[in-house]
Amino acid sequence: MSSSLNQVGLRRLLAVLVSLVLLAGLAACSGDDEPSAEDPSAETSDDQSRGGGTATLTWPLTGEPVEGELPDIPVIAVKIDNADEAQPQVGLSEADIVTEELVEGGITRYNAFYYSQVPDIVGPVRSIRASDIGIVKPAEAVLVAAGAAIKTRALIAGANITSFNEGAPGYERAGDRLAPHDLMVRLPDLAASLDNADPPPPYLDFGATDMDGGEPATAFDVVFSGVHTTSFQYEEGTGYTRPGSLAEQGDDFVADTVLVLRVREGDAGYLDPAGNPVPVTIYEGKGDMMLFHDGQVIAGTWSKDELKSPLQLTTASGDTITVPPGKTWIELAPNDAAGGSVKIGG
Repeated sequence: MSSSLNQVGLRRLLAVLVSLVLLAGLAACSGDDEPSAEDPSAETSDDQSRGGGTATLTWPLTGEPVEGELPDIPVIAVKIDNADEAQPQVGLSEADIVTEELVEGGITRYNAFYYSQVPDIVGPVRSIRASDIGIVKPAEAVLVAAGAAIKTRALIAGANITSFNEGAPGYERAGDRLAPHDLMVRLPDLAASLDNADPPPPYLDFGATDMDGGEPATAFDVVFSGVHTTSFQYEEGTGYTRPGSLAEQGDDFVADTVLVLRVREGDAGYLDPAGNPVPVTIYEGKGDMMLFHDGQVIAGTWSKDELKSPLQLTTASGDTITVPPGKTWIELAPNDAAGGSVKIGG
């Protein structure tokens, strides 16, 4: 009886010891998945994401290497007037990306993105359109404008886009301009009032682009309507300039690449004060695309699954087209059915 109990006790002791050994092994294995306090890669700090670590950082709006650190503010998108009465436009040269969109009356306005540089003053500033949602949302940008129609304000709020209107820090009226083309914004003052923000994702799929097989295109016209055409001229060593620009002398945006995206136009559902129907650019789905770079052009297709989705560019065979690093001008040009066209020369 005593011998039998001793054998049972011995077996129980051995079982306990085996269990302890197994638990110790499991703990050691699970510990391998935990970051070590001595492992410098165990944590990714905000400093590393903005400029620390060994990875080469690139500007999210240009794809170019960052010297130093990324700023701790969000991208600032400014709606800029493009009517004849708006000249001279100020601050365009320091934008990273400019997108041109159709508005009422057949004219256009710009949405200029500022991130790598924050100029002293930008303008004239005009109002928001629903078309701005698809432009601004992928950049996680705040939108600087001169108000919006009631319907548009509701759409902007529904898209969770933060907007700043007259009365916010930095806004002022220029005494040498006539209203409503006189509203300007001092961006450093506005930027100082913004909450810190993480860097946004890359706005475009940047990378080297093979222009072999492209067609010569040193000059081209993008027709938005019967009353507005934007013309581009390629200059070797400089980039794409706009001979008809309204920008202040020496302060124009010079693009390394021009993307022309052919888009459908819809009706925003209201009239402007002059009684003109307000259009809305359908900036989702897909359409034809042309990429102009180094005096050549290649064609393909653009696509965006949703307004908030990033822009994708592909060839006719479905291969990805990347955008060369540098400053990019984006034309949301009405397709043929909407009255637009592209005329290439040279």
